[in-house]
Amino acid sequence: MNNQVPGKKLFILYSTVLILMGISMRSTNNMVVTTVPLFSKYVLNFSYIATALVTAIIYLGTVLATAFLNPLLKSGLRKKIFIIANFALTGFLLLYYLSGDVSVFIISFLIGIAYGIILPNIITSASLYPNERGRERLLGIYAVGLSFSLVFGPSLETYLLTIIYYRTLFLFFVPLGIIGIITSFFMEFPENKKETHGGYVWHNKGFISSVLTITTYNVPFAALTVFLAIFAETRFHVSSYMAYLPFVFFFTVSLFTRIYLSIRPIRNLRIPLIIAPGITIFALALFPFLPNYTDFLILMMVLGIPHGSIFPISTVQIARGSTIEERNAVNSYYYAYNMSLFMVIPLIFAAIIPYIGFEKTFAILIIPIVISLSIIVKKYWKDNDLMGSNKAVIK
Repeated sequence: MNNQVPGKKLFILYSTVLILMGISMRSTNNMVVTTVPLFSKYVLNFSYIATALVTAIIYLGTVLATAFLNPLLKSGLRKKIFIIANFALTGFLLLYYLSGDVSVFIISFLIGIAYGIILPNIITSASLYPNERGRERLLGIYAVGLSFSLVFGPSLETYLLTIIYYRTLFLFFVPLGIIGIITSFFMEFPENKKETHGGYVWHNKGFISSVLTITTYNVPFAALTVFLAIFAETRFHVSSYMAYLPFVFFFTVSLFTRIYLSIRPIRNLRIPLIIAPGITIFALALFPFLPNYTDFLILMMVLGIPHGSIFPISTVQIARGSTIEERNAVNSYYYAYNMSLFMVIPLIFAAIIPYIGFEKTFAILIIPIVISLSIIVKKYWKDNDLMGSNKAVIK
């Protein structure tokens, strides 16, 4: 991307590249993390423990790349590795088709590393847009692309599974990987000789506030990702198709929420930071009292609102609360934290279920939301640079 292009054309170019990259990356990523466990269980005939281990290894590779590799890379080298990672990602989709009992673990670890390089660098590129207003709008547009992918990808996968089986499914997502390869050449990583590397940024307010904000949603979402369909089948005795259907409604509401935020970017983060976690708390508290499947669908649609808003808010906090020099390291550690949640929370959730059941376990997830929100209010509520101007700041 050339910064000499007139402002409007530059913005359109950034937007197009971000949307294409977001669709490519998130569609294939969601397919991999949801299909590899099914492939392992029903094609390779793994035990439940081995199946869970394959999934954990994907996230482990992502955490290692985002926490220990990407933060240390300088701009020029980072773009080269970013392009290589997109090539590798597409190659790994092909290799899944050929994989067996041992190779599936190796491929899963390596594809996790590839995602760990790609994910934070996309958001870093968007957050380096020269205009602040355009930068925050771009972050919103990127979030829309992610949400669209989470509607498009599962819909495509559901259709394909009516005509093919899990092993062949990987081949049908290769074209999306190729889109990522092509788009990767157009991503920009401006050279910055003063760029900060390493754990210094852990004390950065943009990083801390974004981690606290994303915790208010990704803690319950990590559990929902793994156990939502199982909960639906267990509680309401519906078919596998009906158990998966809530995800479609959920991600559709999330998509429209992010579309709205991309059109009207949030300037003042305070009210959304109360409303979105408040909706999540309310919804989780209702899980033990759901009378029927229809009410469950409605509740999942309601949960799509905080899912659609919390991620854009957290990326805006990073953009406002960190310098350009810190941006790559902050985004890398931010994604490492997110992937860690998706490794740990389902395991904790699964350990609690046998003692108190699904419904009460979902309700327990309210605790980390309240704690995170309380810390945000105490530490950052009066910070206008981070939160935006507001005459009604709590004294």
